[in-house]
Amino acid sequence: MKHCWRKLGQIYCPPSHKEWMHSHAAVPIAEHVKGNIFKIYFSSRNKDNQSFTGYLLIDITRPQEILELSDSPVIGPGALGEFDDSGAMATWLAHQGGRRFLYYIGWNLGITVPFRNSIGLSISDHGGEFRRYAAGPVVDRSMTEPHFVASCCVIPDQDKWRMWYLSCTDWKVRNGKPEHRYHIKYAESTDGISWRREGVVAIGYADDSEYAISRPSVIRDGDCWRMWFSHRGSAYRIGYAESPDGIHWKRLDADCQIDVSESGWDSEMIEYPFVFDHDGARYMLYNGNGYGKTGFGLAVLEGCS
Repeated sequence: MKHCWRKLGQIYCPPSHKEWMHSHAAVPIAEHVKGNIFKIYFSSRNKDNQSFTGYLLIDITRPQEILELSDSPVIGPGALGEFDDSGAMATWLAHQGGRRFLYYIGWNLGITVPFRNSIGLSISDHGGEFRRYAAGPVVDRSMTEPHFVASCCVIPDQDKWRMWYLSCTDWKVRNGKPEHRYHIKYAESTDGISWRREGVVAIGYADDSEYAISRPSVIRDGDCWRMWFSHRGSAYRIGYAESPDGIHWKRLDADCQIDVSESGWDSEMIEYPFVFDHDGARYMLYNGNGYGKTGFGLAVLEGCS
């Protein structure tokens, strides 16, 4: 029997009255608070298109009822000239030893290409506020990855930390405009801060028409590692892969069993999945049309014939 995702509907979509939350609610992340209460972090934009990270609270049993919306950003753009001065978009939250590690995408606007991304880190100690670990990124472009890195999934695993992350392989000019191409690579660390990258490709391009693979979300079920991710040729869809070790992956996109709706907020594209378990059920947060412009929704995994 296959498993299908049953959509529970759109959860939230700005705009709000807040200047830093003018539009978008992209790249949602779920953090369990207590009982059925979850804090959902997401990235919004101001009128200047800069990214900020905020949050809301929901009861997973009544997800359309917003219990609380953050008054101020959890993280915002960095200082002028720094790697994140054009935006700070949270992409993953990891817990280890009473600390919370919030990894985020730092945005820099460009001239020859529209932007450059790096991965930054903010840390919360024992439930306190998130504070930038450093003014610079923890993962950036390098001699072997010269373009940019972005959305990631990070899991502390016994004696090492694992990261699956977006890695840009090149830019090409298409129809007179620069277009990026990126897939998902794998890295390891002993502390979640310094990362060893050896060019290991986790999810590669399916064919020449595919040019964007992003936002990995990984769960380990016993001896099976499962990953959901975004992939794009003409428009974003959500893909799926399995691995025996978290390093070598087999794409099984047809087994994902979630697609765009016939109409409405997620009828053109679906992307940026975040998969999590609660009370015996498996859920997925995801974005719809416009890369988060129409907000995010929730789905639950069920059996289907």
